[in-house]
Amino acid sequence: MSHLLMSMLLFFSLSPIWPLGPNPLPGDPLIIVNKESNEAAFIHENRVQTVIHVATGRTKDLTPEGFFTITVKAKDPYYRKKDILGGDPNNPLGTRWIGFDANGTDGRIYGLHGTNNPDSIGKYISEGCIRLQNEAVESLFEYVPLGTKILVTTSPKSFEELAKETGAIK
Repeated sequence: MSHLLMSMLLFFSLSPIWPLGPNPLPGDPLIIVNKESNEAAFIHENRVQTVIHVATGRTKDLTPEGFFTITVKAKDPYYRKKDILGGDPNNPLGTRWIGFDANGTDGRIYGLHGTNNPDSIGKYISEGCIRLQNEAVESLFEYVPLGTKILVTTSPKSFEELAKETGAIK
């Protein structure tokens, strides 16, 4: 029994999403999506690193709000809904998928992803995901490890204010 407990402790301590507790700490990466402005910010090393335009749900309730965890990352994601392979120009998920655990899901339902329709960026048009230009999500993909927190909100506050409130910026 003690061998099993030690094995589980070792597994979870080496897991890329450990700990799942209160995060981020100052300096840790954080993504903030503000549905009011349809923009996303990448926070890291105690500052706002970049702000990019995004597309969100065509109605306010489609893109869930809250504090979530990145649990899945995929290059050239497969689009299950219409059976479209990754890399296909008809794939609406674009070139990258960064999934998070909104509404009790496992990171395969809600996420940040690229698009095959760049004119949709900045609009309220998605089924609930957060769309980015392919170039933007490809860049973000490289800097966001599994376990990174994401805050999705509708707020008049600046990204710096929101990051300070979450603890990502001192």
